[in-house]
Amino acid sequence: MSNVAVRINNLGFTYPRQSVSCFSNLNLEVKEGERFGLFGPNGAGKTTLMNCMTGLLQFEEGSIQLLGHEIAHHKRSVNKLFGFVPQDLSYYQELSPAENLAFFGAWSGLHKTEIKNKTAELLEVLGLADVRNKKVEEFSGGMKRRVNLAIGVIHNPRILFLDEPTVGVDVHTRHAIINYLKHLNENGTTLIYTSHQLSEAEDLCNKVALIDDGKIIAHDTLNQLLIDHKEDGLEGLFINLTGKSYRDS
Repeated sequence: MSNVAVRINNLGFTYPRQSVSCFSNLNLEVKEGERFGLFGPNGAGKTTLMNCMTGLLQFEEGSIQLLGHEIAHHKRSVNKLFGFVPQDLSYYQELSPAENLAFFGAWSGLHKTEIKNKTAELLEVLGLADVRNKKVEEFSGGMKRRVNLAIGVIHNPRILFLDEPTVGVDVHTRHAIINYLKHLNENGTTLIYTSHQLSEAEDLCNKVALIDDGKIIAHDTLNQLLIDHKEDGLEGLFINLTGKSYRDS
């Protein structure tokens, strides 16, 4: 596919009461159908950039287009084009998976029949069919992550943003989630993903960008970046380009 899913032009963003900009004249392009990974050290701007792309943060300069729609000017119509799976669990704990999906499906504008069919599909695929009517607050961490993912895709988004979608889950759940994300991508969904699980990212992503200090410092296919920098994996590439000093302060 050659159409552009996300186009960022000359983005500028500064948090209130901060004198230093997070981004200045940042440019980035993600093609439709890519499994795109955005990586960088803590504080590099990954989550801030994702929040700008999803409209959670309003930027001062530049533009962000999702499938040709300017996010700042057409928020309601743009919101239906993408799904967002945030790092913080985002659902109603006192409701069941089926009730959560019914609520978020209706909020996304789906009809009752669409919600019913999509809910049954997602609960089956994500291994939640047997607990469809239990309260989510009673679930394990991995089950809660799968509910979070189901909510993000209930409306069949063309672009799916994922911020640490497997944090805190076991190996089996991580494997199941990554396989489902690949399935979505094979059926046309563009993935834009960030994580600290670099081995997982290496398996999922076919295009990556590294961000540091609010700037894109590398952007290409993973294979090409590994060749260019003479590394044999994403972790080595990450350390090569962003340094070895502590970055969690």
